[in-house]
Amino acid sequence: MLLKMLKKQLVLAGIFTSLATGTLTLSTETAAAGQFTTADEVRPILEATKGTWVALREYDGQDLLYFTHLLAWRCGLEGVRYSINGGAQQVFDAEPCYEDEAQPNAIKATDALPFVRFDLKSVNTVDVQLTYDDGQVADVQFERAGILMN
Repeated sequence: MLLKMLKKQLVLAGIFTSLATGTLTLSTETAAAGQFTTADEVRPILEATKGTWVALREYDGQDLLYFTHLLAWRCGLEGVRYSINGGAQQVFDAEPCYEDEAQPNAIKATDALPFVRFDLKSVNTVDVQLTYDDGQVADVQFERAGILMN
């Protein structure tokens, strides 16, 4: 058990180094360490990539708030909540984690969109709250300019 935990920590340390240097590639060694389906496995990645949890795009006369990054790391999360401009929190419904499959984080849903629509230029701030499957919570607030895609 201890050896398995140490191996996971070493792999995650390699991921952090790769994220910092821009050379992240997932090898079979990384995959063998875990499937990234628990809070302990996804929390370090999500903490290291906080600035990319959501993205905003002006498209077809609307603001589209994308949750794509969080969808890719949704296993290990109990829930994703967000609020716009300090308003009431809303739940972002993500498809389930496919824990009994080779790629549990695969995005398969054909009837769900990875974004939420708002009136054009109406989104000024976005508060995102993640609840991990171990009950811990992480909150981040984003300003429009910081998440707006060109």
